[in-house]
Amino acid sequence: MAESELDKVSGKTTTGHQWDGIKELNTPLPRWWLITFYATILWAIGYWVVYPAWPLLWSYTRGALNYSTRAAVAVELANLEKIRGDKMIALGAASLADIEKDPALLALARARGKAAFGDNCAPCHGSGGAGAKGYPNLNDDDWLWGGSLDQIVQTIQFGARSGHTKTHEGAMLAFGKDGILKRDEIGTVANYVRSLSGLSTRQGYDVAAGAKIFAENCTSCHGEAGNGNQELGAPNLTDKIWLYGSEEATLIETITNGRAGVMPAWVGRLDPSTIKALAVYVHTLGGGK
Repeated sequence: MAESELDKVSGKTTTGHQWDGIKELNTPLPRWWLITFYATILWAIGYWVVYPAWPLLWSYTRGALNYSTRAAVAVELANLEKIRGDKMIALGAASLADIEKDPALLALARARGKAAFGDNCAPCHGSGGAGAKGYPNLNDDDWLWGGSLDQIVQTIQFGARSGHTKTHEGAMLAFGKDGILKRDEIGTVANYVRSLSGLSTRQGYDVAAGAKIFAENCTSCHGEAGNGNQELGAPNLTDKIWLYGSEEATLIETITNGRAGVMPAWVGRLDPSTIKALAVYVHTLGGGK
């Protein structure tokens, strides 16, 4: 590297480097910038010493203060529970019906339930409970397993097809995949199902054949009129509320491959008071019965 030299034109010191007539100036960084830079290095070293910083093979360095954000959150939550103490005891002791009659308890349950819903239920049902494809809308009056307070508590506690001994059981058969119905029969009954809720059907489809296939294969769960059965989690096919969509192609897919969505059991994950508050919150979203 060439030594620094004074540029005769600009009067500034250069590094001595030159490319195609372009000279590289030797302009040191401002002192304040260097001081700040070195200070950040010292700050980082101090941070490494005081706080958890370096990952180890099985753990990490704890730091001189042994600080943990997880522990800090746990302390804050414990303090919050102390503040809520008496109110939560009252909430836990009250019946579901009494909670909805008492404005103070109802407000507490809704606030607690809304927080629990956002933390645990919103990823599937949406922040406002409007649901998504494959996840029920909790704002309407269409319930797979029942919309009374007791039924909602049952569903939250034990889930659906969750593996818990008290879970809701029931799954739709894969009529095509298992060879129960042929492809043309599936298309015919799919159009018949669309007709039950007043939706348009494929021109020229055999109505009588669709009704016959439905009666022989679907009524045991959905009922003769297609009104569904909450004991089995079989949806109402006449109300134009569709969990997976009402398009013919979607219905054909459903009938061919079946449906067996899973809702986890929250008993053991959430305390009884929170489950009760969550049930009240869901019940008051607009679709509770």
